Amino acid sequence: MGLLSAHPVAPLISLHHLDKIQPIFPNVSRVEALRRLNKPIKLDSAGLMQQSICYDRPRGWTISVSWGYSVQINRGILPAREIEKPITTFNDWYRTGDENSFTFNTRPYHSNGCQRPFFYLLSDAYVTTNHTTSIYVYDGAHRRKCKWRTADPSGIRHVEVYKKPDPNLWDKSPRRNCCRILPTSKNDTLSVDVGECRDGETI
Repeated sequence: MGLLSAHPVAPLISLHHLDKIQPIFPNVSRVEALRRLNKPIKLDSAGLMQQSICYDRPRGWTISVSWGYSVQINRGILPAREIEKPITTFNDWYRTGDENSFTFNTRPYHSNGCQRPFFYLLSDAYVTTNHTTSIYVYDGAHRRKCKWRTADPSGIRHVEVYKKPDPNLWDKSPRRNCCRILPTSKNDTLSVDVGECRDGETI
């Protein structure tokens, strides 16, 4: 999950060695997991797994969207360079558990409940008039209590992400999309818009 949630700015071409890893979605078989991933592939294959980062400043959260796969809510306002690093929810091929065995930078999967992100995984995706809607559901992971004086994301059970497909994405200068927090009347839902960065928006 950590690798796919922080995919680099490049098209997702293929997934290898799926017989050697756990299903990419929990509580389903490998085949069922790939069938679920097939929904966003059909809607916007160019945008699959592309990460966008935004901030809910009133609540002090950093949001990371890996479109078509997962959403993370992190407590605190974290720099994009930190969020771009994959969380080590994985081992190297030889299962040494040594973070120095990777040829890329990673960030730890903290045991501290305040530093561990809340993960939301794709549940459904569909297209409306001029954009796609993808729904992500809290993974239900048990976590330790946090004493930080920041808003608690545990009440968020669903994340809705709206995105306009861009089939010409990779004909442009490669860069991350930006995302924006949208108002919503649902207390248990976070709504996010993903698209090209506007003037003045940086990540």
